[in-house]
Amino acid sequence: MDTAIKISALNKTFHGGRKALHDVNLHIQAGEMVALIGASGSGKSTLLRHIAGLMAGDAAAQGMIEIHGKTVQQNGKIAADIRQIRAGVGFVFQQFNLVDRLPVIVNVLAGTLHRVPLWRSLLRWFTAAEHACGIEALQRVGIAECSRQRASTLSGGQQQRAAIARAMVQGAKVILADEPIASLDPESSRKVMDILARVNREDKCTVVVSLHQVNVALKYCPRTVALHHGRVVYDGPSVALTPALLRELYGAEADDILSLGDHITSLQDKPHRVAAHPAWPQPMALAA
Repeated sequence: MDTAIKISALNKTFHGGRKALHDVNLHIQAGEMVALIGASGSGKSTLLRHIAGLMAGDAAAQGMIEIHGKTVQQNGKIAADIRQIRAGVGFVFQQFNLVDRLPVIVNVLAGTLHRVPLWRSLLRWFTAAEHACGIEALQRVGIAECSRQRASTLSGGQQQRAAIARAMVQGAKVILADEPIASLDPESSRKVMDILARVNREDKCTVVVSLHQVNVALKYCPRTVALHHGRVVYDGPSVALTPALLRELYGAEADDILSLGDHITSLQDKPHRVAAHPAWPQPMALAA
């Protein structure tokens, strides 16, 4: 089975000596949908930014990250061809990262800029086929009627769906979503997570999504990776993350994680438990 993301011995130390990532080792197979969980400051966003090549790890640690066999970074240095590698990686930010003054369709078609001539990107000139591709992506996320509106006129949930549509147009084989529902209301959160799950299922796209809510991870992601102070303390089926195990992994901090209820699932919609991936080893729980 193809390995989509391979991380070996990744460490990150910020100025002042604060250790953000401690010897992270992960293999994520193509087509998986994986949740990253952990309290604020656990290293979720930092890890995603390293995977995307937006940050470099510690040089002394000789860490390495590969995406579909291509080196993103090694020994603290970002690969020279990182722009080409990023073309296959869609990053969905918590704050949407759209250009407010531009129409939604232009924001979505920004996903094509890696494969169009520079002069066309500067003029924001897109072919009829590219425009049709953008509209199709907006239809898939349910906001095609907003294509000509300025991005600033959309709700937070609509903006996040536009960001996912941009990743679709980009043709990303890996989508990294950094707290995509943190600032959204329950219904918008449900729609965003449903769309990410559908892209994973229909497009065979690898999705790694950081979440605060454990129950949301259980509902949508068969596999969960739990971080604690920059360390991987659990890697395995989401269904095994019981409150007792979370307390064992996180200690007193587990109460903060467990207090964040599943704001997506209503009383009439009981969460389902997704099946474990057949290629996984047994759940791995490490000492915090």
